[in-house]
Amino acid sequence: MTTIGQRGIRRAVLSAVELPAVDTSIPPWPGQIVRVAGSEVFLRRTPGPGAGGEPTLYVHGLGGASTNWTDLAALLAGRLDAEALDLPGFGRSGPPPGRDYSLGAQARVVTELIERRERGPVHLFGNSMGGVISVLVAATRPDLVQTLTLVSPAMPDLRPRRGSDVAIPLMLMPGVDRLVGRRLTRMAPEARVRALLDLCYADPSRVPPNRLAEAVAEVRSRNEQPWAMDALARALRGLVAAYLVRGPRSLWRLATEITAPTLVVWGDADRLVGVALAPRTALAIPDARLLVLRKIGHTAQLEDPESVARAFLGLLEEVA
Repeated sequence: MTTIGQRGIRRAVLSAVELPAVDTSIPPWPGQIVRVAGSEVFLRRTPGPGAGGEPTLYVHGLGGASTNWTDLAALLAGRLDAEALDLPGFGRSGPPPGRDYSLGAQARVVTELIERRERGPVHLFGNSMGGVISVLVAATRPDLVQTLTLVSPAMPDLRPRRGSDVAIPLMLMPGVDRLVGRRLTRMAPEARVRALLDLCYADPSRVPPNRLAEAVAEVRSRNEQPWAMDALARALRGLVAAYLVRGPRSLWRLATEITAPTLVVWGDADRLVGVALAPRTALAIPDARLLVLRKIGHTAQLEDPESVARAFLGLLEEVA
């Protein structure tokens, strides 16, 4: 673990509290379909400590699902009353009305979900695209967010990165996205999962066999959903469209308006969203602290859930 040496960046402190051992044999948490903002959204619930559990919501990234948070949620279950959603069009959730996968539409789903659950302000976690969605929610509805934890949030940086999937920029082009989609669906689920792990993990060999099997089963399930490739392409276009917005409501300007205590976590081997954005993100958010994990890729909550959990608990101890 390290931080990027730059003045003005507050270093994240890891809590020394006793945590359960990471148990990767735990299956994905059970859930149910709830109707939010006109969409049927699948919502998983992590068994928490009971009445004293603090409300929490986990938001996955592009192409991900609520299952991306299983291990981290288990480590924090002694304190948090947590839920993880499948964003519209992903996981087990149906497509949104009008096929609107814009960043604003997805932020409205998260906002309405927090409001309708009526559990009060939440500890909001977001990874990658889910991190940017969480930035929007925290900046525009500070009353709904107790703390904000961002894991490699996909903040604007349009420069191509070495090792990124060449199919991703093609998905931005209408028509070409259908060709790419057919290419992906023709791939064996095992090969597709391996390619995704190579992209997101610093060391894919760390993935336990049962988690690998779960990911393959999820790809098979997605292949049966007629909206799956449309969701991936449109969500990617929506993310890039948000990058191109100029003026006072740009994503970077919104980050400066966040008031919640914030933890920014990055892997120094992130191939999707380069670690060079880590200090900029931490400096943009007024009350942020930064943790950079060595030899970790784009999904630190999957690769090193214990460090992410300890950094989050350290944040709670600090703001208490």
